[in-house]
Amino acid sequence: MRRAKLDKIDLRILADLQVDGRMTIVEMAKRAGISSPPCLRRVRALEKAGYITGYHADISAELLGFGVTVFAHVGLNSQAESDLRAFEELVRSWPQVRECHMLAGETDFILKVVAHDWDDYQKFLISSLTPAPNVAHVKSALAIRRSKYEPGVPIANQAEKA
Repeated sequence: MRRAKLDKIDLRILADLQVDGRMTIVEMAKRAGISSPPCLRRVRALEKAGYITGYHADISAELLGFGVTVFAHVGLNSQAESDLRAFEELVRSWPQVRECHMLAGETDFILKVVAHDWDDYQKFLISSLTPAPNVAHVKSALAIRRSKYEPGVPIANQAEKA
C-alpha cells in the first residue's frame, strides 16, 4: 500500500532515518518541523507502505576479521528463468556473499563476497562457487579500498522536486 505522493516532511523523515536509523522520534519530529505524535504516525505509515523496509547497524568488517572484499562476476551456462532462480536461491545460502545482483550483458551476476583473507576467498571459490550447478565461469576482482559508501538512495534530490 504505497502512499500516492510523498511530501517534503515524509522525504525528510526518510532521509534522516537513512542516515541514522536510531534517531529518536523527538529528534526526527524537530528536524521535520512537526510534533512527535504525527511524526510517529508518518514513520509507521511509511513502514506499512513499504518505503522503510528495515533497520540495521553498519558493522566493521575489518574489526571482525573480514579483511578481503571480492566482486565475483559469474557467468551461467543457462539463463532460463528456473536456472536463474536456482542460482539465486543457492547464493542466499552462502553467508559470505553479502550482495547478489543480476546483470544484463556479458556477466549474469555480480556477487559481493567478504572473506577473512585471500586464501579464505579461494577456498569459497574452489569449494562452493565454481562447482555450483550451471556456473560456466567466474572472474574475481579484489577490492583494494572503498572510497565511498552511501547506503540507500539520494533522497535529498527527491525533496527538492516535492
